Amino acid sequence: MTSPAKIAMLPIGSKVVRSTMLAAGAALCLAGLLMVVFQFMALRSTLLRDLQVQARIVGNNSTAALLFSDAHAAEEILGGLAASPSVQSANIIVGSTPLAQFRRNGAPVPELQPGEAGASLHEYGMDYIEVQEPIIVDHKVAGSVSIRATLLPLYRRAFAFAGFTAMATLGSFALAWLLVRRMRVAVAQAEHNLHVLAHIDPVTGLPNRNAFNEKLAFKLKRADRQETSVGLLLLDLDNFKVVNDTLGHDTGDKLLRQVADRLRETLRSDDVICRIGGDEFVVIVEPADDEAEPDQVARKILRALAGPFMVESHQLFVSASIGVSVYPKDAPDAAAVVRCADIAMYHAKNKGKNAYEVFHEEMAHKASKRLSLEANLRKALQNNELSLHYQPQIDVRTGRMRGMEVLIRWNCEALGGAVSPVEFIPVAEESGVIVPLGRWVLQTAIRQAAAWRKAGLMEDIDHMAVNVSACQTKDAQLMYEVQALLMETGLPPRLLELEITEGVLMENVNANIALLHKIQAAGIHLSIDDFGTGYSSMAYLKRFPIDQLKIDRSFVNDVPGDGAAIAKAIIAMAHSLNLSVVAEGVETEEQVAFLADAGCDVMQGFYFARPMPAEELEVLLRERRLWAAA
Repeated sequence: MTSPAKIAMLPIGSKVVRSTMLAAGAALCLAGLLMVVFQFMALRSTLLRDLQVQARIVGNNSTAALLFSDAHAAEEILGGLAASPSVQSANIIVGSTPLAQFRRNGAPVPELQPGEAGASLHEYGMDYIEVQEPIIVDHKVAGSVSIRATLLPLYRRAFAFAGFTAMATLGSFALAWLLVRRMRVAVAQAEHNLHVLAHIDPVTGLPNRNAFNEKLAFKLKRADRQETSVGLLLLDLDNFKVVNDTLGHDTGDKLLRQVADRLRETLRSDDVICRIGGDEFVVIVEPADDEAEPDQVARKILRALAGPFMVESHQLFVSASIGVSVYPKDAPDAAAVVRCADIAMYHAKNKGKNAYEVFHEEMAHKASKRLSLEANLRKALQNNELSLHYQPQIDVRTGRMRGMEVLIRWNCEALGGAVSPVEFIPVAEESGVIVPLGRWVLQTAIRQAAAWRKAGLMEDIDHMAVNVSACQTKDAQLMYEVQALLMETGLPPRLLELEITEGVLMENVNANIALLHKIQAAGIHLSIDDFGTGYSSMAYLKRFPIDQLKIDRSFVNDVPGDGAAIAKAIIAMAHSLNLSVVAEGVETEEQVAFLADAGCDVMQGFYFARPMPAEELEVLLRERRLWAAA
């Protein structure tokens, strides 16, 4: 990095500046020369007028001498010109004969020949000027007066003026040079500052995204020339947002600086380290001919970040998810190699973070498929590609259908038909499409339930269960929309059950408790879905205003067997809190028998019925079908 001291010593150096200064100097010299010439011409014109006036005065005073041909008187009159230092000689001529002369130190006499009658004459030489004025007596030309003056005093004045002008010109040029030099220093400093702002990250002092793009392009070109490879490692700090949210951005910036310092200490001097985003760093490894080298660098980084960071009084731990790609093996250009590293990094993050992944083609295929899923999912609502299926929930004691869970289905022609919710729901949550999608599910389900109730088919049904996503729980308009729908359709709130997963509830406990109280106050049934996977405690369960727990299918799959103890414990705990229990994913007769013996209240799964369209469920509602518990 160039220091300010070095910047101040930078020579002007620029061809443009030099040519401009030379042109300015030439213009100043030309202007000075023109001023000197103009000054000389003005002085000479003034001298001419003065000599002409003197010649007329002499002529007027010598009329009597001419009439009487008094040469002595005429010489006395000419002698008065001695007071004028520039006058060298003069004479009075009658006809063509001199009447009287004046000469200073043997100077040449005027040589102008009389011109036309009554004409004033003048003549310039290199070092003299001559004038001739007629002497008029009784309106007739009686003679003439000629005066010769030297121009040497004018030359001396002109040279003095030229010297002054030259000094002024040189002074102006020197001042202009100084100003331009200072301007160039200021411009160089500004360019340096702009370069720093454009290429250096102000928080960590590392090269930023612009500098990274330039360095990567340079290294890829060099790799092409040398027929070598370049490794790229993209790092994303895990859960860095938590530090910013809890301790503030100043603390977050200090942590980033320490991470940057640790990366500098860990990696080689020729490895390029850049910060390209909020919590994203990138490392360029060159050359990377050894396929294991990028892996070794990734492992070295993970080990370096494993130690604690002391930021102010806080001991913080930071891990990273790292994606690795290699040019030209994985990608043909800079943009593609970055994209491949990014894809690999997200695979590392999805594996559980604090890990690295090396890019391979299958990752690109999955990323492309995800993009296609998201693009088509955004159009699914407008294209009427979504539908709702309903899965019955069976009361263990009576065998009747006690409720049903609403499940969304998507049939997309562009993607070859039915798309599993396991595939598109995570994409909807990550892309934000889940909010309009969830709103559509609520509207469609509530209107369907209202239609069945109007047809008298909901008399034995306690509720219709609709899943609510994490994004929807953060939507301030959720309760207003639900209540507006219930009012519009006339569906009693007790017939609606909202299912919220345990993991979502534990993300922001206090805010979610407030939401649950609003839902309960509206008379809507509440259920915790996927219970046993979200690490909620008994203390929180007591605070949650809920009506029901749903045992996660992962526990149901293991009964009878390894999951038996957990399933029994969940059922006993729920009953102790006066909560009903639903077991989802029930598929075998053994599972039904075990859960019934354990006291489970409601079961749901393929053993009883698969999710079905509204028309098929309506048939079951009309039949008032009973299911045997086991």
